[in-house]
Amino acid sequence: MNKPEQAVECFKQTFSCSQAVFSAYAQEFGIDMETALKIAGAFGGGMARMGETCGAVTGAFMVIGLKYGKTKAEDEPAKEKTYQVVGEFVEKFKARNGSIVCRELTGCDMSSPEGLQAFKENNILKTHCTKFVRDASEIVDELIS
Repeated sequence: MNKPEQAVECFKQTFSCSQAVFSAYAQEFGIDMETALKIAGAFGGGMARMGETCGAVTGAFMVIGLKYGKTKAEDEPAKEKTYQVVGEFVEKFKARNGSIVCRELTGCDMSSPEGLQAFKENNILKTHCTKFVRDASEIVDELIS
């Protein structure tokens, strides 16, 4: 099973979009599954259901950070590389989906009780979010390979 398939499978098991994307790649970077799920646990629903940056996107950002991130104070090239790859990711994700903002992507503001109810009643997880998980994982796969 490839990484995008792993991410979608994880998402179908009721983990959040951020957990699904991040955990599909984390073991490759020496992070066990339990730790990966905990790290990414607060980012679903556009940052803890605040409707901000899509969790699948933030999961991909974390993967990019694992691959290229700065680990030494003097390593500015790593920081610039990370930001450059994140920029490429955002361009590609927006080209596929029009935005990286959860409430814009889903049409629901999950930070309100009404928005969360609409999200659940309209089954947005299946109709929208599975695609975002797959898209984010496919794009990050392309960018880090």
